Amino acid sequence: MYTSLFDIFSIGIGPSSSHTMGPMRAAATFVADLKQQGNLHHTARVHVNLYGSLALTGEGHGTPGAIVYGLLGLDAETLDLSTDHIGLVQSGQSLLLGGEHRIPFTIEQNISLEYDITLPEHANGMRLRAWNTANELLHEEYFFSIGGGAIRRRAEMGDTPPLAPRVPYNFNSCAQLMAICREEEKTIAQIIMENESALRFRQIVRKRMQAICNIMSQAIDRGIATPGVLPGSLKLNRRAPIIYKRLEHLFHKNETDALTIIDWINLWAFAVAEENAAGGRVVTAPTMGSAGILPAVLRYFERYGAKSSPYQLEQGREVFLLTASAICCLYRANASISGAEVGCQGEVGVACSMAAGGLAAAMGGTLAQIENAAEIAMEHNLGLTCDPICGLVQVPCIERNAIGAVKAVNATRLALRGDGSHYVSLDSVIATMDETGRNLHAGYKETALAGLAKNALTC
Repeated sequence: MYTSLFDIFSIGIGPSSSHTMGPMRAAATFVADLKQQGNLHHTARVHVNLYGSLALTGEGHGTPGAIVYGLLGLDAETLDLSTDHIGLVQSGQSLLLGGEHRIPFTIEQNISLEYDITLPEHANGMRLRAWNTANELLHEEYFFSIGGGAIRRRAEMGDTPPLAPRVPYNFNSCAQLMAICREEEKTIAQIIMENESALRFRQIVRKRMQAICNIMSQAIDRGIATPGVLPGSLKLNRRAPIIYKRLEHLFHKNETDALTIIDWINLWAFAVAEENAAGGRVVTAPTMGSAGILPAVLRYFERYGAKSSPYQLEQGREVFLLTASAICCLYRANASISGAEVGCQGEVGVACSMAAGGLAAAMGGTLAQIENAAEIAMEHNLGLTCDPICGLVQVPCIERNAIGAVKAVNATRLALRGDGSHYVSLDSVIATMDETGRNLHAGYKETALAGLAKNALTC
């Protein structure tokens, strides 16, 4: 089933698309429901229950704060990050529901973390309820954060897929996508552009893609320029500013080696991943936990790859994003991009695969080379667990973004040095990733109950 590029690349507040953006959207949707029902100003109390992974790693992933943002009716793209909205709610012990109606509220009293309960539909579940002054239940809804900031109501879960958008080219497998490209004599990027242009005017598609590229670039620049300590119990120092100063020093001294490009890729990925960990504004690509990979690889293309590309720089950026979006569609349709469902292979692994395919396309690769690059990137992320220490999107997440970005570039280079022939299809590696993820022990799927989260440190 086709997923729009703008559902894959969405602008939000870190540190987690499934644990921050999803709950924020769910809370905002709940408030919108109350308003539509005419119950917003009759609401005297709200309560939120977080289940499964949202409870186990919720505090480290900023989930309670995200719920507050949503209940306030704030929008992730325009949220003023300089205002301490959560602090104001806590100090005033009240909340302006939907920005209109004040009710008593504190995180401790009105948000419950149900550590021992996982709802059967999905590991990222939440229940929101509202009552009036007579303690009568006005509205109750269960939401599930299914990855990449996307949410579904309980009634939308199950075997029946949501309605697909009406686009000229629908595809459910890489084999189908390649067949469409050959039959229509179009590139993957052209197919996706035709789909997006069926959903909105082409000039709007291009303008919004440019905005995505700008936010990605700004996140790199902010991450490089912002020193300090990341929030949370680990007290982790930001490394991007330090790495940049060392690279700048070597540049001025003209001391480089053949692998300096890798240092730059690491820097760009670190910068975005640290911005995300600090709760900054980043782009889901396809999630926030993996948000540093595509911007780093795109910056690599802009600085180095574009010189050998058949495309002009702006067109190359578009080809990169459009192709990466197509690859993500395949993972969303046939596996998952949720670390709570399939481990970090669904986040860093998918981002690596998207970046490799996007870069191969921007460098003028053939259909076979693009598939090969995306397949190589995921094949060597299979089994990657999601085990954040102290439930924070910091260790090992930040370094994984850097390693994933470098791996994506390497996968592209391997594919472009060949003729596209490969034994493992992208469809088969996606099926393998899904099977591997479903068979992972729950402790290795964004619960912080096993792996590094258990053995590296005691929080």
